Amino acid sequence: MSIGLARLREEPDRIRQGAIDKGEDPAIVDAALALEGKRRQLLGESDTLKAERNAASKKIGEAIRTGAAPNGPEVAALRRASTEAGNLIEKIDAALATAEVELEELMLRIPNPADADVPVGDESANQVVRTWGEILAREVVTDGARWSRRPHWEIAADLKMFDLERGAKITGSGFPVYTGQGSRLQRALIDFMLDIHTAEHGMTEIWPPAMVNAASARGTGQIPDKEDLMYIATRDELYLVPTAEVPVTNLHRDEIFEASQLPVRYAAYSPCFRREAGAAGKDTRGILRVHQFDKVEMVFFEKPEASTEALEWLTGRAEVILQRLGLAYRVLLMATKDMGFVQAKKYDLEVWAPGVERWLEVSSCSNFRDYQARRMAIRYRPEPGAKPELVHTLNGSGLALARTVAAIMETYQQSDGSLVVPEALRSYMRTDRVVA
Repeated sequence: MSIGLARLREEPDRIRQGAIDKGEDPAIVDAALALEGKRRQLLGESDTLKAERNAASKKIGEAIRTGAAPNGPEVAALRRASTEAGNLIEKIDAALATAEVELEELMLRIPNPADADVPVGDESANQVVRTWGEILAREVVTDGARWSRRPHWEIAADLKMFDLERGAKITGSGFPVYTGQGSRLQRALIDFMLDIHTAEHGMTEIWPPAMVNAASARGTGQIPDKEDLMYIATRDELYLVPTAEVPVTNLHRDEIFEASQLPVRYAAYSPCFRREAGAAGKDTRGILRVHQFDKVEMVFFEKPEASTEALEWLTGRAEVILQRLGLAYRVLLMATKDMGFVQAKKYDLEVWAPGVERWLEVSSCSNFRDYQARRMAIRYRPEPGAKPELVHTLNGSGLALARTVAAIMETYQQSDGSLVVPEALRSYMRTDRVVA
């Protein structure tokens, strides 16, 4: 479960309001509370009957030791009482097991309440925390000549950097094929990001599986909240990963850290697969909304008292990548209805794409507090021999490539149709310019 039962009982109003703030039905909280009351009642009845049965068994032994006949009426009566108690216990325990399963399912559907400093509302309540870089205009004057920045799909077509039509032929719409220097740009960005996060930011690199089982998807909250957005290999009951967050966070499912091991911070590359259900007709041009894309993800395991500061540091590491690439961006503090089911607090990083004159999301950095850790039983010992406590988990894109590529193309295009390679990528690309 994601919200602890103790918290459900002690803070029902807070959890109920948290659901309302995120646009979820608060009735799920009341249903869980009622079922938790039933579970506790059944558990109490079962414990009472088990105590009575144990007492009856003890009386049987005492009666026989004090001379009662093993098959006599006194012992027979005690045995009947013990048997009746056992039959009733069996029925109550069966009802208890059913209630616990139903309660577990309900608890998985209660959203993580947002932190107190998160703005309440829909996307109109999102707050711009800071901006960086120059917001380039679409219209440009160079040496007295006027020209217009083009959208990335036109640049890519001229420079033969990706092929959407052949990708659609091979798989379907939303599965681009990168070609030539477009393919090299993908590899360059992945290597560049991983090198920065590992060599400069101290993260451990992970190369995770691209498919996960249902337990892993449930652990990070994709199931049941985002199940319709995932591609499923039904024959094997495996899910294609929507982000490396899912396999990497599950690395430590059912494990206990020692306090000295924390924080644990990973950087991982993976292809990402998303059905984008409900997004038909949105951003259909180019690579702004695709079903398969590449991403470098950061995943942190932190002590509870350190997670607030860790989110700020994590977000800053994603900003470093954008700054090194010379891309203008802004950081948004996401409002409750625009932040997701499992996050307690989330920042989005949006990069400016002057060819389409739009802000494009390239990273989400989130603190889940103990919400995911409770699902996955990821704990730590505050000190040797101490009772294990839940860790806090965080993750952030560092960065998602498709929209980052689009922003690079639109920011660094030249009036002659060529594309200047960002300085940070030139050693990876082995060129400073892409030409037709």
